[in-house]
Amino acid sequence: MSTVAPGFDFFAVGELPAPNLPAAEVAAIAAAAWGLEVELEPLGSQQDQNFLARSAADADGLPIGVVKITNPAFSATELAAQDAAAERIAAAWPELRIATTTTGPGDAAGGRPRSIVAETSEGRLAMRLLSFLDGGTLTGDGHLAPQAVARLGELAAKSSLALAGLEHPGLDRVLQWDPRFADRVVALLAPHHPDPTRRDGVVEAAESAWAIVASLADELPQQAVHLDLTDDNVVCRTEGGRRLPDGMIDFGDVTRSWAVSELAITISSVLHHAGAEPVSVLPAVRAFHELRPLAPAELAALWPLVVLRGAVLVVSGEHQVQLDGGANAYAEAGLDREWRIFEQACSVPAEVMTALIADELGLAAPETGSREAQRSASPGAPSSEALRLDVSVFADDVDGGEWLDGEALEERLALQALDAGAPAAWLPRGTPRLTASRTLSPVSPATVPLGVDVWYAEPQRLEASEHLGIDGAAQDADGVWIVPARTRIRARLGRADAPHLVRPEYAAGWLAVTLDPAPMLELGVVDGRPAAAPRAAPSLLERRDAAFAEVQEHYYDAPPQIERGWREHLADTDARVYLDMVNNVTPLGHGHLGVAAAVDRQLRRLNTNSRFNYEAVVEFSERLVALVPEPLDTVFLVNSGSEAADLAIRVALAATGRRDVVSVLEAYHGWTYASDAVSTATADNPNALETRPDWVHAVEAPNSFRGRYRGADATRYAPEAAARIRDLAESGRPPAAFIAETFYGNAGGIPLPDGYLAEVYAAVRGVGGLAIADEVQAGYGRLGDWFWGFEQQGVVPDVIAVAKAMGNGHPLGAVITTREIAARFRSQGYFFSSTGGSPASSVAGLAVLDAYAADGVQAHAADIGRQLKQNLEELASRHPLIGAVHGLGLYLGVEFVRDRETLEPATEETRAICDRLLELGVIMQPTGDHQNVLKTKPPLCIEADSADFFVEMLDRVLTEGW
Repeated sequence: MSTVAPGFDFFAVGELPAPNLPAAEVAAIAAAAWGLEVELEPLGSQQDQNFLARSAADADGLPIGVVKITNPAFSATELAAQDAAAERIAAAWPELRIATTTTGPGDAAGGRPRSIVAETSEGRLAMRLLSFLDGGTLTGDGHLAPQAVARLGELAAKSSLALAGLEHPGLDRVLQWDPRFADRVVALLAPHHPDPTRRDGVVEAAESAWAIVASLADELPQQAVHLDLTDDNVVCRTEGGRRLPDGMIDFGDVTRSWAVSELAITISSVLHHAGAEPVSVLPAVRAFHELRPLAPAELAALWPLVVLRGAVLVVSGEHQVQLDGGANAYAEAGLDREWRIFEQACSVPAEVMTALIADELGLAAPETGSREAQRSASPGAPSSEALRLDVSVFADDVDGGEWLDGEALEERLALQALDAGAPAAWLPRGTPRLTASRTLSPVSPATVPLGVDVWYAEPQRLEASEHLGIDGAAQDADGVWIVPARTRIRARLGRADAPHLVRPEYAAGWLAVTLDPAPMLELGVVDGRPAAAPRAAPSLLERRDAAFAEVQEHYYDAPPQIERGWREHLADTDARVYLDMVNNVTPLGHGHLGVAAAVDRQLRRLNTNSRFNYEAVVEFSERLVALVPEPLDTVFLVNSGSEAADLAIRVALAATGRRDVVSVLEAYHGWTYASDAVSTATADNPNALETRPDWVHAVEAPNSFRGRYRGADATRYAPEAAARIRDLAESGRPPAAFIAETFYGNAGGIPLPDGYLAEVYAAVRGVGGLAIADEVQAGYGRLGDWFWGFEQQGVVPDVIAVAKAMGNGHPLGAVITTREIAARFRSQGYFFSSTGGSPASSVAGLAVLDAYAADGVQAHAADIGRQLKQNLEELASRHPLIGAVHGLGLYLGVEFVRDRETLEPATEETRAICDRLLELGVIMQPTGDHQNVLKTKPPLCIEADSADFFVEMLDRVLTEGW
């Protein structure tokens, strides 16, 4: 396929042992040739020898470069081509850091290159001192974030663009890493592989991949390429809490090859990293294509080239280890890594990956022979009588956690349809099935069917087709499918190796290379209309941004489309189920049937405003009063926490006839005028401190972890706050109220210092003001051992603002105070809320309280919370990024710091960790003014297995990276 090159020829050289000079000898050569006194640290290499050189004269031993001793098989012309390539990329992309040959004193052009051919104990060897680029590489098996993978693709594209015009005689070489010769390399080296099973698998996969590439070879453009732009050969900077590549090293494999080889080799290096799989490379392919578009032939050849790269790595690694007789630790350490690359490359058929990549890039997938053959199958006449079933996240039949019954639910629905007179019931192709999903999974389950499931009321004889496969039926001597009555069959059309279900990430690829068998089975019409295509979300996020105020932000840059919840789980439109560790609005869990039934029943009966006389509002108010200590006995009902806090402030202003309020720094109380005025959290409003009205006076946040007073000294916060209140009164501005969360929630679930509220409440009451307890987040049993946060502090407030948990997601809030204080609010006129305390809202609140009592919700929160906190604290003992685990019950915060002494907030890392947790099936968000605390406030119904799964996934992220 390629002419023999005049330079190095791997097949002519045969064995290629790496140089193995003692460090002392290399240091002596560096001193003699370049006048440098260095200390050397060995670095890995497959066929060369590398040392990190540190200045012996520098007390800190700072790196001054990398000594590269080139394998003697390579010529000076080839080394010159490598230098030319490095310099060309550096000139084309000045923002990239490129490892070039350093210079020393010598000529007017900036110095003489530190490049020599030295006499050594192993003969004459070329030696260069390359520039050292700090930041480290992506070497190792740690997780690579999509952002890092995309940057790899971008670097590959920039290399390809810069080298496209490079011509140099040193490019004409035959390297074992050049995909143009992959078939010959595998044939030559595979016999040396010691495992016959693996050897046969590699040979078979390589032959299949080579057949595809060979058919495309004449259409693949060739040019100069780096050919080894892998995770080992990029250097990184930390951006956004992640290490992202911004430079490249090691130009030892520069040659002329197929241009698409640059990308194939780059993305293959992703596949061995923690959690990586074929779909993980898509960000790199997309980034490459945006800069340097792939031609159709390159698209078709890309994944077969990845398979060939994996095969070459496996056989080359084993051969190199044997060749070096155990002396090449770098090659030996890479054997497992290389096998994982090969395994992952072969885990999805090349045809499927090609179609998937085409879909990702918005390109047409190459037409394949199997796909063309499938089109010959002629559809039958659709029947409008067959009943199409739905077990997607949108289906009513999966309510109440019924989807957890899996295929048993599908069977029940199908047989019910047949019993009701339908001649057939069927589940369509391409629509993700929630019944196929599972909870607590770090990877997405296979939920997308490639065929259809059908139940017939009567036995059927179905005509055979070459490409139609049916599970659950037998064929007679003529090939006719004999289908029993009331029994599930699974029909697929196309590839024989197509699985019944595939994971959503791969669905576009598999669906592109298979066809829908429904028309052949006379299905595909529902109520006289063609069966709907799989639900696509045509840029739902763009529609949201266009119609929904941008200031109403959403979680995550690329959020999943969540359309269903059950208990502590949330499900997206792909039927991926996530563990919800952040949603404190639903203490009973999502989709609670009792609350839903109560509200549904009331909406069918009556829903109006609280000025009418009806029982539910009275009973709910009485139940709330029974939950608070004396003298609190009177309830206002509203719709939200913001309204509750706002009304609590207004009640205090009216009751005292004053206008000043004292709040706490770093707190959030809501978005209404009054509740926002006393909110000082800069995470929610960066201008919070500068925009406070003059009637708001903030005292220092009593943060015992990172505040001015820490640990035992945190007792000093209360006296200072009390003194501030007294000073305001003495200055002629006695406060109407002091408002604070009873548990320091916005800072990450930090308990207030012991006695804090007792002393501050006494101070504000001492000057004639009122104590307002914001229980919006801490109240309703979240602390486990206490129903209210103020109970943990041993105090009783004058006014309580509560919401969130009250309606389990139904908009409901309350202000609870004394009859005397409430009566004074009459000075502001009368008060009512159109839907606050409506019949529907009231029965929602009653249903929640009933479930609390019946299910022991508060005690459950205490038990699970204790175990969860203990497990998180154990993580902290192993992961220094965890500075502290705050909180009580199921109101916890995991605070990340870069340094446990300085407590520098790990803000960017926290956001990145949340993104990685989402990939692993956990929904988590940061909180606090520094956004460096995991807001650990799951539904109170969370089970122990779910809490353990969260800890396991967090441990995995902190171990593997983010």
